[in-house]
Amino acid sequence: MPALDQETPLPAALAARLTDEQRQTIAEAPREKRLEALCAALARPEAEVLVELAAAAGLDVASNLETDPDSRGVLPARLVHEFQIIPIKFGPPAASTAPFPVLNVQPMHFATAWLPDAVMADWLRTFTPRPLVWHLAVPERVHQLIIENFGVGSGSLEDGDDSYVAPEAQQQNEEVVDEDAAVVRFVTDVISQAIADQATDIHFEPQEGQLRIRYRVDGLLVPVPVPENLLRFQDAIISRLKIMARMNISEKRLPQDGRINFKAAGVVLDIRVSTVPTIYAESISLRLLNQKKEAYTMDRLGMSAEEQKQIVSILDYPHGIILVTGPTGSGKSTSLNAFLRKINSTDLRIITIEDPIEYEVPGVNQMQVRPEIGLTFADALRHVLRQDPDVIMVGEIRDKDTAEIAIRASLTGHLVFSTLHTNDAPGAITRLVDMGIEPFLVASAIELVIAQRLVRRLCQECSRPAPINKIKLRENLAILGVTGQDAIEAELLDSLKNPVGCDRCRGTGYRGRVGIFEIFRLNDEMHEMVLKRESTRSLADCARRNGMRTLGQSGWEKIRTGLTTFDEVLRVVTITDA
Repeated sequence: MPALDQETPLPAALAARLTDEQRQTIAEAPREKRLEALCAALARPEAEVLVELAAAAGLDVASNLETDPDSRGVLPARLVHEFQIIPIKFGPPAASTAPFPVLNVQPMHFATAWLPDAVMADWLRTFTPRPLVWHLAVPERVHQLIIENFGVGSGSLEDGDDSYVAPEAQQQNEEVVDEDAAVVRFVTDVISQAIADQATDIHFEPQEGQLRIRYRVDGLLVPVPVPENLLRFQDAIISRLKIMARMNISEKRLPQDGRINFKAAGVVLDIRVSTVPTIYAESISLRLLNQKKEAYTMDRLGMSAEEQKQIVSILDYPHGIILVTGPTGSGKSTSLNAFLRKINSTDLRIITIEDPIEYEVPGVNQMQVRPEIGLTFADALRHVLRQDPDVIMVGEIRDKDTAEIAIRASLTGHLVFSTLHTNDAPGAITRLVDMGIEPFLVASAIELVIAQRLVRRLCQECSRPAPINKIKLRENLAILGVTGQDAIEAELLDSLKNPVGCDRCRGTGYRGRVGIFEIFRLNDEMHEMVLKRESTRSLADCARRNGMRTLGQSGWEKIRTGLTTFDEVLRVVTITDA
């Protein structure tokens, strides 16, 4: 067992380099967050600090962790979660190394997110007589292995904890939630894990013989490992979620909607909750909206300098409509928020109409639509026009009424931002005409249309160049519509980056997402085509002849620079899009 400084859970040599305040911060942090706190204190990368910490403690750093299935059942889930440790396979079989010949017992190897201490060792010895061998590992990977092997919230459902108080009960003493503490804690663990995984949605789906839980992470649904005894708590979990969302728990035949104000570990979430009855039980979906979420800039969205230049030139216009198109979950609201922040200033009155409000923008007047009481996008937009706005952001143009008011607003001296659900940028023009808007109004009002998709970003820690299969390359380029000089340059490449998988990306090969964009701006020729009600394909062909870069071509640029892969771009860009 390494010798730790008595006042802080650190080797004395490292503790001496920190201030009293920094040592206190590390000591008070949860075990899985202590390495992060140490990195912040030393202002150095995690990989370097992990190696230095292990060396100072006389431990090694374990990578490419593989759980030891024979040892997994030895420890209770509660203990594993509490100490953030996981039994792992390590090195050759004990018979060949014989590190403990006197005991003639194979040691148990543990990966730990932080340095072990005497308390941890004492607890483990109550469950196993085997010698303990410790290895430091990336905390995120240790935690992920615990979830994979024991299930999210498994430490909560293993036994009750009467001392646990639900987050909302701490804030509202008058509301007493009379529920089993294990279920209360489990639901909090599921939501907290979703926040850690940067999930946008959580789905509780009752199935035959199981309660399935899935997160939507980076646009993909990911099954969540759950405790083996979860089905026994299914009804209590569903009731708990409905109570949190202030729903009628006795009504199980009709769909219901609600919202949860979730506060935990310094995170404030506005969670939209929806229930629908199924043949087994109510299926519940949670949409997570982080009220304090860090806003994206145009750089962080993944826009190139040329794309930013095209958009910024229009953002300076005093009037007109800027549309962002794409399917649900393609980042349209995030892009509009970035545009608002770009132009936000004290001499502009900016009003937004949203459903829901995903980002708070300082200095901007933000309105939430409430269709249940008659406050729709169209109705809200009518009232906003009486508020002397300079810039209006409408969350979505869903109908002819909203479209007509937005166009009228743009033609009377307002800059209007909004979104539409279309496959590509030129399709927004024909969609508005199909809604019943006169073509001359559409052509006069629309200044810019941006179609976008989100693709997963390659993990920069583990992605590696791989040789290119030229035949496959030509096929993929053809699907993406990459021709001419770009295709010639692609043929000259020897390799492109591919996903590998490591502890920091949880073995997926990807971390985060980046946008690909198609920017469509009407010129005189296209203006005439709109008046003649030409098809989307004709408009797109004309736009490409005039230099518009398609989603496929934008995706190729991200592939070529090592940000993503063909598989990712092809997943979100269909042949029709290209």
